[in-house]
This record gives sequence, C-alpha cells and structure tokens, in this order.
Amino acid sequence: MIRLAILGSTGSVGQQALDVVRALPEDFEVIALAAGGNAGLLAAQAREFTPAALFARPGLDADALRAERRAEWQPLEAIATRDDVDLVLVATSGLAALPATLAALRMGKRVAIANKETLVVGGPVVRAALEAGRALGAELRPVDSEHSAIWQCLWGEAPESVERLTLTASGGAFRDYEPSELEAVTAAQALAHPTWKMGPKVTVDSATLFNKGLEAIEARWLFDIPLDRVEILQHRESVVHSLVTFRDGSVKAQLGEPDMRLPIQVALTYPNRGAARPAPALDLARRGSLTFGTVDTQRFPALGVAIEAGRRDDTSAAAVSGADESAVAHFLAGRIRFTEIAVLLAQALEAHGPQPAGDLDALLGAEAWGRQFVDSRVAAGVR
Repeated sequence: MIRLAILGSTGSVGQQALDVVRALPEDFEVIALAAGGNAGLLAAQAREFTPAALFARPGLDADALRAERRAEWQPLEAIATRDDVDLVLVATSGLAALPATLAALRMGKRVAIANKETLVVGGPVVRAALEAGRALGAELRPVDSEHSAIWQCLWGEAPESVERLTLTASGGAFRDYEPSELEAVTAAQALAHPTWKMGPKVTVDSATLFNKGLEAIEARWLFDIPLDRVEILQHRESVVHSLVTFRDGSVKAQLGEPDMRLPIQVALTYPNRGAARPAPALDLARRGSLTFGTVDTQRFPALGVAIEAGRRDDTSAAAVSGADESAVAHFLAGRIRFTEIAVLLAQALEAHGPQPAGDLDALLGAEAWGRQFVDSRVAAGVR
C-alpha cells in the first residue's frame, strides 16, 4: 500500500492521478490532498477519499471547507513531509510547491513531479536536495509523458552509455500555420491542442513550443545530462513520447496513446507496473503510420529563447520562465498578440542581469523579475 499525498489534486494531472487511484484501490491510500483553488472540487475529493490532511489557498470557499474540519488543515510543506506519506505527487502550477518539494526530498521522500516551473526555476536546488536525501531514500520521478518515456528507456541502462535524449513535440495548435498567419490568432485557437487536453498555460506554451524548451531544461536536471545532448523532434501523432540514443547507436523509444494517466500510473507504481490499464491500448496497425520531422524554428522562436536561457546555466532560465508566465497571462486576457509572447521572452533574456544559479533566493528573485519585466513592458505598450 502506497501512502500518497497529491499537491494540486484539483488540476488536470491531480484529477487524473485520482483516476489511477480509483482503478487501483488496493495499491494506494490517499493521505493528503492540496489545491490552489476550486475548494468545491477539493471538498468532493475529500468526501470520496477521506484524507488525513487537506489544504487549499485561503478564500471564502476554502475557509468554509476548513471550518468543516473534515481533516487536519496543513500547509504544503507540512503535508509533503508527513511521516505517514510515502510518495508526494507534485501537480501544482507555478512555484507554490517548490519549498514543499525541496523539504520532501531532503527528508528522503519519493517525489513524482509534474510541475515544470519547479525544475526550470529551481533545478539546481532541487537536484541538490535530491542528492542530500538519497541516503534516506529520496527519489525524483518524472510524470510528464516525455520525461516518463525517457525514464522508462533508461531503466537498467548505465548512465555513461547514454549519448542523446530526444523529446518529441506535436507542434501544438499552430503547427500547420504559416508564420505570417500567427499575428492574428486568438486565445481560443491557441487552446485547441490537436492531441492533448491540458490546462491553459501549458496549452499556450505548446502552441509557442516554449514548453519544449522548458522540457529540455527539465531533462537536464532530471537525468543529469548536459543540455546540448537534448534535442527536439517534431512528431504530430504524440505516440512516440521520447527516445534515447546510446553510445553504440541503439535507440530506445516509449510508445503509447496520448493519455496522461499512463505516465502518472508509471510514476506512482514504480518499480512495479500497475495492473490497471489506464489508457487505450496502442494499435499500430490502426494508426498505419507515424511521422517525424525537424522543428521549424522560424514558426517557434520562443523555443530558441528557452534553450538559450537554459544553456547559460545561471538565473536566466528562471527569469524567462517568469516572463512567460506573465506573457501568456496577458495573451489569454487579450492584451498582447500571440507573436508578442516570443518577442517579450527575448527582451527579458536580453535585459536580465544573471546571477549564479545555486541560490534559491536568487532563482526566485529572477523569476519574479521576469514577471515584472513583462508586466511593465505590456503596461507601457512597448513590445
């Protein structure tokens, strides 16, 4: 029985993780649930799973839920370090769970991570916390489909035998658009992802392909491999989730239908494979063919900004991550055009005064600076 805490239980990944728990009730006990908002859904989850601890961001609904005293009310860091929690799933958005992630790893917890910002902004300190907690049993397990695929391909392989990691990209909502057509696209169009159902922020990041730059940076910290040995391959069908090339030329890939419940289950049940079938079985005969190609960097300039920020190995990636948070919010609110997202990211990278990346305060400060930089540029109408 795996005793589970889910940080971000009302989001897309959190809800799908609870689908996995429902399918494998003998394997899991839900100890704690935490949400940034949507206290109504959290209350429904609490009634179903009867956790020992709960948390939601303060507000009228959350305050009412807390007053019901269904469970102990604890902040994220306390939940992540409870003695009765074996595995912490970090499925929050933004940086809310970064301190909890660090605390859990230092205490030797197993952490399954589905949060990009935690590794993009805090990668050096997360890696240090993992190393500090290894002797106590700390593990960092990827949940995103691309990183889960790489992780599965690496099982049983010697780290020194790895030559290259290849992340696949569907291309997002605008993969068939000409660059000149992107000036006038709307938020609704950007949110219409062709293969995945995700939250609005990551869906827009998929449309700019900025998310693949973030994923390359994540891979650098998850698998302790230089960024210049991580590449991006366009793959429209999202069936081959990622590949690993080894020094002898062998290539491993992990395939599956595009359904997040499978990589979630892999992360939660490792080293075993759960008995449930959380996603439709892959039928290659029905698929018929799979396509691959290079990424059109002219159509996706935000990808290049993210990769360059990651290469600098300082606070630049944190600053650009913060800039993107703000730029995407402004795009979704109709204040900037889609193409201006990449422009603002490039300006933020150029303007940022980088600091060494080993200090958490410096990383968080850089992320906040990136947000403020974009906010000020948009407010001034200078883009």
